[in-house]
Amino acid sequence: MSLLVVGLSHRSAPVSVLERASLAADTQAKLLQDTLAAEPATEAAVLATCNRIELYADVDKFHAGVAELSTLLAQHSGVGLEELTPYLYVHYEDRAVHHLFSVACGLDSMVVGEGQILGQIKDALARGQELHTAGRLLNDLFQQALRVGKRAHSETGIDRAGQSLVTFGLQQLAAGADPENWARGKRALVIGAGSMSSLAAATLARTGCAEVVVANRTRSRADRLVEILQQGDDTAVRARAVEMSAVGDELTRADVVVSCTGSTGLVLTADALADALGVTLDAAPEAPAVTAVAPAPDDVDQHAAWVENGSAASAASAAHAGPVTAPRRVTVPAQSTGPVRLALLDLAMPRDIDGAAHRIAGVRLVDIESLAEASADAPMAADVDRVRTIVSDEVAAFGAAQRAAHVAPTVVALRTMAADVVAGEIARLDGRLPDLDEKQRAEITQTVRRVVDKLLHAPTVRVKQLASEPGGAGYADALRELFDLDPQTVAAVSRADLNDPNRGRS
Repeated sequence: MSLLVVGLSHRSAPVSVLERASLAADTQAKLLQDTLAAEPATEAAVLATCNRIELYADVDKFHAGVAELSTLLAQHSGVGLEELTPYLYVHYEDRAVHHLFSVACGLDSMVVGEGQILGQIKDALARGQELHTAGRLLNDLFQQALRVGKRAHSETGIDRAGQSLVTFGLQQLAAGADPENWARGKRALVIGAGSMSSLAAATLARTGCAEVVVANRTRSRADRLVEILQQGDDTAVRARAVEMSAVGDELTRADVVVSCTGSTGLVLTADALADALGVTLDAAPEAPAVTAVAPAPDDVDQHAAWVENGSAASAASAAHAGPVTAPRRVTVPAQSTGPVRLALLDLAMPRDIDGAAHRIAGVRLVDIESLAEASADAPMAADVDRVRTIVSDEVAAFGAAQRAAHVAPTVVALRTMAADVVAGEIARLDGRLPDLDEKQRAEITQTVRRVVDKLLHAPTVRVKQLASEPGGAGYADALRELFDLDPQTVAAVSRADLNDPNRGRS
């Protein structure tokens, strides 16, 4: 096995790079075909989501494979290789298996434990099968990743371990109150229409906001998000889309604002917010520290990762999300005192909302930085530890199975050769003793076969055991050499197994 993965994700690259490197469906197909045409790769699969772009391949040369896969990713993403390279990560063999299994379990997701990734892995496998770029290794790998992910969700509480970033942010804004009661009846403004903004809009609608207004630079995307919100069966929210130029007017009517855009500059300045509230920024008092909330003890301590990783998620996650869990209190940075007239949740990286907004009377601001500080004391969930143990065990089992599978065609070829020898000797016996009756002939044939099976049983069982251990790949070569097996016969067995229509299908 020479599995190699080269990719970038929310953990290695800023959102702006991920957005530029995103791959359309037809581009993914071309990338797979070009990868197979490249010399080092014999199989390929692409896992492309809003949070990651990963190219998996079975390669015969590590360094050449890394160089080729990196170049192909750059060519098809449209991001120059020199610019892309600092954000790429590389995993090889068992580390690559460990990475995919962790991804499948939701351990590498922005929202730890989310299950959407399983569908995306299934789609990646189906694409590789349809284009015939996924062979034995990648079929086995992705099928096993799906099983590991399902096992993690069924045997642990990983689904409960991580909240959505939006839900956690709303808990901070509610400052100890029940988030659903806090949000009920409020007017919300969502700035942006990407994956995180879509999740925010859906979550706000689900928690009972009376109105959700969506502002986006591309009006058609805002219209589409509004259409989705209005189609929801479990909400009765009023939703409408506006141009970005209308944000100032909408601020004067909003109770809560969530912003997550790909802008490199501020979307909402402190002056603009002060104007919307009719107050003077310079006259706003400095505020002492206040109490906010962090995840309940059974939630996972993964929120700090959001600071360095940016943000992305999907509106579909909110549609199936459970009730917001009860929060616990921690201390977070200072906010304005007095009644909160405008609650601001900034989920962008870099930030969309001016940090000075916390000095405006009547404003509560929660951003990625304060979310990280609020979650700094959250205990590591036992469920996450259990999932990590499952991943480690499954990686070891997968490696052993792959090494055993490597020797299997050789064992089959050896037994086929032995059967041919038996058949040849029985035919030779028929020529020498033509008067044998059928019963005598059958008994002799059975005896010879039994002797051959007994002689081959111990070495073939032992070679499978040895081959499943680390460093055991050479036992297949030794077996072929000792018994002078025809390499083409072994290869034919491998091809027959690979072409089994039941292999790699769920």
